[in-house]
Amino acid sequence: MDHFLGLDIGTFESKGVLTDATGRIVAQASHPHQMIVPRPGWAEHRAEQDWWGDFVQITRALLAQSGIDPASIRAVATSAIGPCMLPVDGTGKPLMNGVLYGVDTRASAEIADLTAEIGAETLLDRCGNTLTSQSVGPKILWLRRTHPDLWAQTAKILTSTSYLTFRLTGAYVIDHYTAANFSPLYDIAVQDWCFALADICRPDQLPRLMWSTEIAGHVTADAARETGLAEGTPVTCGTIDAAAEAVSVGTLSPGDMMMMYGSTIFIIQLAAQRLTDPALWHAPWLYPGQHAAMAGLATSGTLTHWFRDHLAPDADFATLAAQAQGSPPGARGLLCLPYFSGERTPLHDPQAKGAFFGLNLTHGRADMYRAVLEGIAMATRQITETYARAGAPPARVLAVGGGTRNRPWLQATSDITGLDQTVCAVTTGASFGNAFLAARAVGAVGPEAIQSWNPAAEVVTATPDPAYERLYPLFRRLYTQTRDIAAALDG
Repeated sequence: MDHFLGLDIGTFESKGVLTDATGRIVAQASHPHQMIVPRPGWAEHRAEQDWWGDFVQITRALLAQSGIDPASIRAVATSAIGPCMLPVDGTGKPLMNGVLYGVDTRASAEIADLTAEIGAETLLDRCGNTLTSQSVGPKILWLRRTHPDLWAQTAKILTSTSYLTFRLTGAYVIDHYTAANFSPLYDIAVQDWCFALADICRPDQLPRLMWSTEIAGHVTADAARETGLAEGTPVTCGTIDAAAEAVSVGTLSPGDMMMMYGSTIFIIQLAAQRLTDPALWHAPWLYPGQHAAMAGLATSGTLTHWFRDHLAPDADFATLAAQAQGSPPGARGLLCLPYFSGERTPLHDPQAKGAFFGLNLTHGRADMYRAVLEGIAMATRQITETYARAGAPPARVLAVGGGTRNRPWLQATSDITGLDQTVCAVTTGASFGNAFLAARAVGAVGPEAIQSWNPAAEVVTATPDPAYERLYPLFRRLYTQTRDIAAALDG
């Protein structure tokens, strides 16, 4: 029987699955790693250990667990956190840790300089996006400015999936969906690299553009020895983890919104045409002729990890969720600003700060944890309101990711946004979506087959609560009225 391998590298954990041709999972495995934070506002991974090392370990675990013949794997597809910035030398060796997506805010000066040089309107028109901490172009310029010694050795700038594909096939490639986050280096209208807007890097330093389900190459002999895969196995171009998550739950039609509960809340909504709004990110979707509008918070699951590690080291997430259920909606008047690493959509404010406001001696850990979950949900409502103001309210919300197991978080998000959420039967997420993309790449399935691979399991119904309607405007005001204090703290 044919099999398909999907593997995803996340912020804190990598996951992989093997499926058969019907979408049945025959093996799955995971491996944790850490996000490196060498200084406030920086976020990194080790490409060799965390990206490629996890891929090797998980693939070997899947093969051992399933007992299948590696030759039965018809294709491999990968995704990873993104967009990232990884400089490599002429042999493909990483020159530094990979700089992560929008949670890393080190290039704030470069964002300001490039925006002033190019102009916000030109950026939005040509690139589909204004420059934010999610943009890779400013991070490349940061490298060039601050590390000229490394820049002199840089042959290619890769993202996380590009590095995995290189290690598997020897090819330097990147999918259009990821490349659109390299602003101002990608022209959204012509769907090609653009070097006319700013002098950031040479054309030969960027990978070759492909669509996500195109075959980038085949497993080399060296990669086969390391991973246990069969030499010659087709490998797709790959994509960002959130896009693979969206595929995994059947995000198919304009108006479909995928809400990913991961280290961040990340949202993808498909659109019939380009959606132009400076607060949202735009990219071609995974296949030619389709569009996507994206948004994301800076800290979500990452904040729940922080809370557990520092304020509840004796508890696991299930215990914390059960305790949060014992606190009423509104956490008894406690607000949490979840901006513990600045904020992305729609604030795009790297200086935003996290806070608990309204604490008194009657509040306990359950109230504080509930306030964290509700603060994330209120920030999520700001995103869904942004889509509505842009003329594209979601027609259907599909929830996915590890955070969907956190019932008070999931329910609070529906109650605060007023949106029902569909949760599908398979919650494996991006790795499962990658297995499906691998099957698509070799023509084994069509796009609608995902609905049989992963049918809907339940709908979380929105139940408005007066406490939320009272607190949400106060949440918005708390940020605006403390923004100058937050900025001054960095001084």
